[in-house]
Amino acid sequence: MANSYLLETPRRTAAVNGLQIATLIGNLSRTLELLTVDVEHEEKRAGIRDLSDPAYPVLARSLRTRRENITATIASLEALVQGTPKAA
Repeated sequence: MANSYLLETPRRTAAVNGLQIATLIGNLSRTLELLTVDVEHEEKRAGIRDLSDPAYPVLARSLRTRRENITATIASLEALVQGTPKAA
């Protein structure tokens, strides 16, 4: 039983990895929705929606940057899933 890791097949490993990636994409998508709401709330609180305005809230700017990074991460993960062969 010490070598139980040898029982995993590449197909099963790919399926598990695909499921984990899909779960991660779902979690990141929910985080993205929360960040969008937080940005909108901060902009509404400050009364400024123009990014070029010097008085634009620092918190909203950092949340936007975080949201852009998460969007890029989701796109990368989706590309990874599209590029992996599907398990039968």
